[in-house]
Amino acid sequence: MTVSESGYDLRPLDTRRREALAEALTPQQRRIILHQGTEPPFCGTLLNNRQAGLYACRLCGLPLFEAKAKFESGTGWPSFTQPLDSQHIRELLDESRGMIRIEVRCRRCDGHLGHVFDDGPPPIGKRYCLNSESLEFYPNGSSPPQRTAQDPA
Repeated sequence: MTVSESGYDLRPLDTRRREALAEALTPQQRRIILHQGTEPPFCGTLLNNRQAGLYACRLCGLPLFEAKAKFESGTGWPSFTQPLDSQHIRELLDESRGMIRIEVRCRRCDGHLGHVFDDGPPPIGKRYCLNSESLEFYPNGSSPPQRTAQDPA
């Protein structure tokens, strides 16, 4: 699949393109996005954001979650009930740190976003618990720039 049902380019970024985009990240963002890190709870810049809009991958700009899917989970990280388009994320088994969890990554750039749990609110019951450092927020009326495999580095 190269284009999602919602019309976005899903072709994976090659290593060179990914590294070129990562040059714009802060050391903290690199640690989280490229090396499956996490930010401390209750300190993410997007935790208390209540504006209407969408959240996109900080590395490649792929739209990931709509603001209307965001909810207060009390966990200290921005939490969402469902992705904008399920084709925009990948879920992987994560057995690190003595736990068994499901890691969530961006489908296009493979950047680490956070984890998904089965303890979210009804009716879906999912809690996508994400790092603010992995996301960029775009208020209604603005769109994230798409940094795809075809773009020049």
